[in-house]
Amino acid sequence: MKITLRNLLPLIISVLLLGGCASQQAVEQQADNQQTLKQYVDERDPYESFNRDMWTFNWDVLDKNVLKPVSTAYVDNVPSFARKGLLNFAQNLEEPANMLNNLLQGKVGDSLISLGRFLLNSTFGLLGTIDVATDAGIARREESFTETLGVWGVSSGPFLMLPGLGPSDVRDSTGKVVQGFYFPIDDLNIYVSLTSNLIKALEKRASLSDQEKLIDDAVDPYAFVKNVYFQDQEYQIKDGKVEPKKEDQQLNDDIDAYLENL
Repeated sequence: MKITLRNLLPLIISVLLLGGCASQQAVEQQADNQQTLKQYVDERDPYESFNRDMWTFNWDVLDKNVLKPVSTAYVDNVPSFARKGLLNFAQNLEEPANMLNNLLQGKVGDSLISLGRFLLNSTFGLLGTIDVATDAGIARREESFTETLGVWGVSSGPFLMLPGLGPSDVRDSTGKVVQGFYFPIDDLNIYVSLTSNLIKALEKRASLSDQEKLIDDAVDPYAFVKNVYFQDQEYQIKDGKVEPKKEDQQLNDDIDAYLENL
């Protein structure tokens, strides 16, 4: 049989129609996945519109133009031993708070360890600049008043993206305010207190460098950071004994489905 264009025409049309149907299905599936993501409502985030605007300001403006350059300059120009000493000093000031919060959570043994660390590092550790306690095998038992509130059953409340401070919530903000009145932080000279907070902020931003690409590559960087924040809060409050929530798992499944159809 002689093959002509006329003989092939029905086959070509069929192939084009099948390809068109497959492409249409892919487009519709992608549209459905996008709509699913848009319809997802996080009850923890009633002020999402404001929070997203604040996230954009924090990440795209404040971080890229101020915090990241300053943190990079700090890491590049301050010797590692000096950075370590300054961070040890700042963390040592938190030990009395660790002691009290452990006690309020019923962790008497950890409370005594925090007290012992503070006394040991403040004396033999030259005001905490040398972490003698850790070198002796006495690890930190870090606990904040935010975690104490969580252990007591206080809910997180609405999510808040604070200007310059990043992700937070009502419980966390309250906890940080209360902890600011703990000894010896409340008795410190304002300049010492600000320096301590600045050192911790710079070190925290420096440690974020490895995760920076994950944030930039996320389908929704804001949602990614928010979910990481809540997961970390739950992890800290429950001392690592956590299970994934159904709504978080559903969102992750929707994002995975969306990515598969890109």
